[in-house]
Amino acid sequence: MRFRPCIDIHNGKVKQIVGGSLADKNNHADENFVSDKGAEFYAGLYRSKGISGGHIILLNAVGLEFYEADRSQAFAALEEFPGGLQVGGGITSENAADFLNRGASHVIVTSYVFRDGLVNYENLKKLVSAVGKDHLVLDLSCRKKEDGYYIVTDRWQKFTDVKLDETALDMLAGYCDEFLIHAVDVEGRARGVEKPLAELLGSWDGIPVTYAGGIGSYDDLDVLKELGRGKLDFTVGSALDIFGGVLDFEKICAFRA
Repeated sequence: MRFRPCIDIHNGKVKQIVGGSLADKNNHADENFVSDKGAEFYAGLYRSKGISGGHIILLNAVGLEFYEADRSQAFAALEEFPGGLQVGGGITSENAADFLNRGASHVIVTSYVFRDGLVNYENLKKLVSAVGKDHLVLDLSCRKKEDGYYIVTDRWQKFTDVKLDETALDMLAGYCDEFLIHAVDVEGRARGVEKPLAELLGSWDGIPVTYAGGIGSYDDLDVLKELGRGKLDFTVGSALDIFGGVLDFEKICAFRA
């Protein structure tokens, strides 16, 4: 269990937003924090601490007004920390290699694979062919329904029919190197982890999983450690002092299960 840092980019700026608030219309998101520093600053900070395996997420959709500004920020961060960061947001089999060639260790994919409520295996196989399983992270970010957690896409607004359970994890693990899983309903709220989801992920034995969502205190890390059986890596965003929160960045960097 180790800290995986993040750099979320929206409208060309590093931000922390409230999960589920992101909308393409008017490029809107409810903001917790907007940085006056570029993405390369945070990449350099993470590099200086020797913390690799974090993720850059481009939050604007491909083709919309700010996507190119997001991408420029991502490229600047990758140049600052080559091989140390993963990139997601608008990734397809056609553009994935661009990010790897600019220094990303992995590309992170959601909507290109999960389409119309189902797993698009044709696109998934295209990605594996284009970049290799070892460079692919599947984003299985999810929201809760009555009978469990379901993968969501399209700015976390659209439910798929793919239920997140051990069967799905086993099947999808054959196509990627890691999973990144945001608990969307608590993302950006810093009010505690999604306990049933953490327990589900902790009970599964497979490839590395990074959990994100709701961590707002040091006690939350202890809860995640217990429920995740010490196996889940974690991301802290809005609660970190470098993003305007209360948790000490240095202390979080030093946390180990």
